[in-house]
Amino acid sequence: MDLIYSIPTIFLILSLAVYYFLRRQQELWLRLGLPVAVRPHLLFGNLRGIGQTEHSCYLMQRLYWEFKRQGLKLGGFMSFIQPAILIVDPELVKCILVKDFNNFHDRGIFSDTVGDPLSGGLFNLEGFQWKTMRQKLTPAFSSGKMKYMFGGVINVAQDLKKFMAENYHRDDLEIKDVLQRFTMDVIGRVAFGIEFSATKKSDSEFKRMATKALDFDVTQLLILFLGGRYKTLLKNLGVKLLPKDVTKFFMELARNTVALRENSGLKRNDFMDLLLEIRDQGKVTREEMTIREIAAQCFVFLTAGIETSSATMNFCMYELVKNLDIQEKLRLEFEDSIARSNGELTYEALMSMELLDRVVSETLRKYPPLDNLIRVSSTAYTIPDTKLTVPAGTAFQIPVYAMHHDPEYFPDPDRFDPERFRSEIVRTRPSYCYLPFGAGPRNCIGLRFGLMQTKIGLVTLLRDFRFSENARTHSKLAFDPTKFLLAPQSGMYFKIEPVRT
Repeated sequence: MDLIYSIPTIFLILSLAVYYFLRRQQELWLRLGLPVAVRPHLLFGNLRGIGQTEHSCYLMQRLYWEFKRQGLKLGGFMSFIQPAILIVDPELVKCILVKDFNNFHDRGIFSDTVGDPLSGGLFNLEGFQWKTMRQKLTPAFSSGKMKYMFGGVINVAQDLKKFMAENYHRDDLEIKDVLQRFTMDVIGRVAFGIEFSATKKSDSEFKRMATKALDFDVTQLLILFLGGRYKTLLKNLGVKLLPKDVTKFFMELARNTVALRENSGLKRNDFMDLLLEIRDQGKVTREEMTIREIAAQCFVFLTAGIETSSATMNFCMYELVKNLDIQEKLRLEFEDSIARSNGELTYEALMSMELLDRVVSETLRKYPPLDNLIRVSSTAYTIPDTKLTVPAGTAFQIPVYAMHHDPEYFPDPDRFDPERFRSEIVRTRPSYCYLPFGAGPRNCIGLRFGLMQTKIGLVTLLRDFRFSENARTHSKLAFDPTKFLLAPQSGMYFKIEPVRT
C-alpha cells in the first residue's frame, strides 16, 4: 500500500523539480538584467513551431525586430530550454565572429567522432579538434584547388545540359529536383569520385542515402543543437545523429574509394585526392587523417554542398523568372565572357562575370542558406560597452536572414536588386550585416567551391534555355519548415524554351 502512495509522490516531486528548473532557466536573463523576448513556452521557449509549422528564419526575424524596435543591440530569449542571446548590432556581430573569436570558436552542436563518426565533420567539431582539422583542410579549398576541381564540375554540367535538351518541353519538369540531382552528381563525383548520373536516373543507392541524410526531422535537430550542451550524456546513452544505415553506407563508400585509389594509383583531380594528399603529408608530421576523419569530411562536403548550392540556384532561377530583363543581361555577359575565352567556359571566364557575381550575391542576401549563426562562449563573457557578464556556455545567435532583410542596410529588402552589390554601394554598409557564409576564422571553408558550383549550374541552364513563368509558377515562395537549411517548400515549375532554335 505504501508503494502505491509513494509512486505518485515521487512523480509529483520530480515534476515540480523539472518545472522549477525550467522556470529558473527562463529567469536567468531577468536576474542578470538583460531585456528578454516575451512569452517563452515552457519546453520550446521562443522557438515554438520550429521544424514543423514555421521555418526558424521567421522566428528569429520576429525576435530581431522585437529587440531592434526597442533600440537594443542584443536581447535574451529561450532556445528550447536553454537561455540564449540574440545579437542585433553588426558591431557586436564583429566581436563574436572576429574580434573575440578565441572565446567563440565553437557552435555548440553535437558531434561524436568515435560512436557516430560522420558527425565529426568540420562543421560540428569543436576546440582543438576543429582547429587541427581546419588547418589540414584549408589548402584544399584555395582558389588554386578550385581550378583543380573545375573540370570535374564542368563534366557533370554537360550531363545537365544534355538532360535539359532532352526534357525541357516536359510539363512535369521540376527544376528543384533537377538542380538537386545536379549538385548530387557534382558532390558524388568530386567528393567520392563516383559517377552515377542522378540527373538521368530516377534513383540510386547513393541518391537514396544522400536524401535520407539531408532529411533531418525534429528529433535530429534537437540532438544537433541541444546535444552540444549535453554531449557526454548523449554519448553515454549511445544517441546517434544519423541513422545507422546512412553511417554504414558512407563509411563503406569512403573505405572502398580510398582502397581503390591506393591500389590502382587512380587520380581524379577531386576532393578525395586532396584528402589523401593531406593524409600522406600527415604521415610525416604524425598527424595522419584516419578513415573516420576522411569519411566525415567527405560527408559534410556532401550534405552542405548538395542542399546549399541547389537551393541557391533554385532561388536564383525563381528571381530571374520574375526579372526577365536581368536574365537577358546575364546571357549577354555569358556570351561575351565565353567568346573572350575562345568559346570555352574556363575558370577565369566564370570568375570574370561581374553581373553573375552580383546576381548570386543578391540571391544569397534574400535567401541565405543558414538563416542564423550560432556561437557558444567558452568562458564567461562581458558584453562590450556594458556591465553584463554572461556565463560560459551561453549560445549567441546571429539572425542572418533578419539582418539581410533589414531596410536600414538593404532598402526595399524584398526587391531583388543585384546592383546592391556594386563595390561602391557595398562600401556604404556595415561590414557584418551580410553573412551568407559567416565571417571570421570559422566562416564557411567551402564557399569558393559552393559559388563555383552554383555559377556553373546557372551558366549551363541560362545560356541555352530561356525561363519564364507558367501557370504553376508560384507568386510567392514559402520555405520548408522541416529543413535545417533554407529551401523552397514546394516544386519550381517554369516555362522553358531553347535560346537557339
